Amino acid sequence: MGVKSVNEMVAEAKTRIDNISPAEAHRRVTEENALIVDIRDVRELQRDGAIVGSTHAPRGMLEFWVSPDSPYTKAEFQEGRELILSCAAGGRSALSADTLQDMGVAKVSHIETGFAGWRADGFAVTDYESFRSQR
Repeated sequence: MGVKSVNEMVAEAKTRIDNISPAEAHRRVTEENALIVDIRDVRELQRDGAIVGSTHAPRGMLEFWVSPDSPYTKAEFQEGRELILSCAAGGRSALSADTLQDMGVAKVSHIETGFAGWRADGFAVTDYESFRSQR
């Protein structure tokens, strides 16, 4: 048996999770107080900027920051808000949303087109230094 392709894994995850557009993510943030969680590497944020009002959780730490019994737990992930994950194009966020669902996170989704889709659709982004200063 060969190694399963990441494309297969992402496609399978997308059948189990809530895949939303940038417009729907924006609506949920504005109307329902959802939190956009950018899981890209910090170097991607430094290079490309970030979604205004989002928070950053590197993919490698996401589960540890969300888990209530982890020594790395972050309070912003314990508030019961919907977590809308975002990566560059929607692959990593799909896998991560699937994992958080498996962990029992009640309200989790992902932006199917990622940061690239958010920016292409004309929603607000900011440079990295401005993003850091807002945190």
